[in-house]
Formats: sequence, structure tokens, C-alpha cells
Amino acid sequence: MGQKTGIEWTEATWNPIRGCSRVSEGCRHCYAETVANRFKGPGEPYEGLIAKGGQWNGEVKLLEHKLAEPCRWSKPRTIFVNSMSDLFHPAVSFETIAGIFGIMAAASWHTFQVLTKRPERMLEFFQWIDQHPERKDFDSPQARSQLGTDHWIPFFLAQKASELLPDGGAGLTVDIKGCWPLDNLWLGVSVEDQATANHRIPQLLNTPAAVRWISAEPLLGPVDLSSLPYPSKVSGNLHWVVVGGESGTHARPMHPDWARNLRNQCQSAGVPFLFKQWGEWLPVLGQSEGVPIRGRKHSFEDGTFMGWAGKKHAGRRLDGRIWDEYPEATQ
Repeated sequence: MGQKTGIEWTEATWNPIRGCSRVSEGCRHCYAETVANRFKGPGEPYEGLIAKGGQWNGEVKLLEHKLAEPCRWSKPRTIFVNSMSDLFHPAVSFETIAGIFGIMAAASWHTFQVLTKRPERMLEFFQWIDQHPERKDFDSPQARSQLGTDHWIPFFLAQKASELLPDGGAGLTVDIKGCWPLDNLWLGVSVEDQATANHRIPQLLNTPAAVRWISAEPLLGPVDLSSLPYPSKVSGNLHWVVVGGESGTHARPMHPDWARNLRNQCQSAGVPFLFKQWGEWLPVLGQSEGVPIRGRKHSFEDGTFMGWAGKKHAGRRLDGRIWDEYPEATQ
């Protein structure tokens, strides 16, 4: 059984890497950083990964004993990769990333979800694969005739996984399909406002992936997908949008129109939309009927009032309903 999780859009988490560093305003109240602070003492899981000020210190640890976990989980499930890190953090080598991709290629009965705030490094990783000196060992005319262009890559990645595993992967049950992009891998970027959307989403759209998605959480400002540098690609190459407000003691409120506008854009483009949560804050009128507001209130410039209800009470209904739409893998 995989590690259970309360994350609404996945079934399990897999953390072969621990540690990270802040990269943008959406990281200010990082939930993973908060968890790591609780277990940073001597002998505890996050020892050496937290700075004196309580932030990630940029150090990253590879957990070799965690690498093969998905290959041992026989029941298919949807797995969020590195909920406690960023797979494309600069402290994670491309060889290590390739090995983790290799595990995902080998455990093809699962669906893996990857999120990053560093899409530029994600693109560099795929370029590194294409230019790797070992390519000649996998990408032969015979392989191309049997598998097709680029379908050598999953086998290259599986080899990198075997080089990372302490026992070379002996005894593991694997199922490498040889398809590229991996049809069981959803690659996504986290965005929190228009600036991060403008920077990260176009790079995602240029990344080879069966499913491309965005997690707009915490949503700290409006996001207009039509204003991106490549707006014509959004409806065809973006397959899923998840939206959520911030949670935690110092959570910032999310204007309801920011979530509604993204939902409306998704509906117009035919893109599945999932509303994960309000976070700690809830609109005071209408949405909050019957929900206890705990004293704290916030007013946006347009007069919209938000009340602090707490994550549990705020819930995840947007305009009276649950939005739980999911993508289908597409090539």
C-alpha cells in the first residue's frame, strides 16, 4: 500500500527525494516546509534540510530505499511524485531525475503526477536526454523500426533507474511499454498569479508529456490563460487545471472571482477543472451560509469580503458544487 494522502486530486504520494528551496511567492507558506520543520531534529527524516530561520536550506537527499516503492505496489493508483520536494530542483542531478523517470516507466500500471516550479530545468532535462552520449546504445535503426522514433527513451530511463537502485532492481516486477511520452506520466507546473503563469506555462507546453496540467495553488491573483505568449496552444495542449486557496496559519485569501474565471476559461476551452479547496478563507456572503466565521475578515478592493473559517469548514464547493474533473491521457 502506498503512502496515503489527504490531497484531494491524488491517491498516494511517493517521495524518493526530500528537501527543497523557495523559488517564488507561492512558496512563502510552503506546507511541505512546515511538515519538515516538525521532523528536523537529530535522527529525524528532515535532519539537515531546514535552515535556522525555518526555511528549506537548498539541500536535497535521495532516499534509495524509497526508489522502488511503486514497483512493489501491485494495485494501480494515481501517485503524486515528490510532495515534499521538487523533482527538477537544481540540487537533483539529471542522472537522478532520469532514474526516477525510469521507475515511472517501469511501473507503467500506475499514473504518476509531477509538479514543478522550475519548468526551465524540466526542459533542460529533456534536452539532456536527447543529447546523452549513451543514446547510441538504445536508439538504433533496428529499435526505431520496432518501436518508432523516441521510443528508446523509456529503456534508457529504466537503465538509469537500475544504476540508482542498490541492487540494480533485482526481483522487481516491471512493465516497460516503450512509449514516449510516457502515457502514465502527467507533467505539471505550479502557478500562483499571472507572472508565474506567463513564465511557467509556455515552457510546460513545449515539454513532451501525455498530460500537461497546472496547479494554481495557492492562487494569489487572477490568471488569464488567453494572455499567455502561446494562447492558441492552451486549449489543445493543456489537459487539466487544479485551483486552490492557501491553507495554514498565515494563509492569504483567494478572491472567488480568480477561481471562477479559471473555471470559466476551462469550460470554454474544454479543459477539465478541479477545485481543490478554499483554504482557510471563505466569501462572507452566500458561500458562507451556515459556516462559522472565526473573527478574522479581509476585504478586497472591489468590496468582496472574506472570512476566516478554517480549511475544514471552508470546504471545496465553488458556486454550490464540487468540481472534480480529471483528464484522460492523450498523446
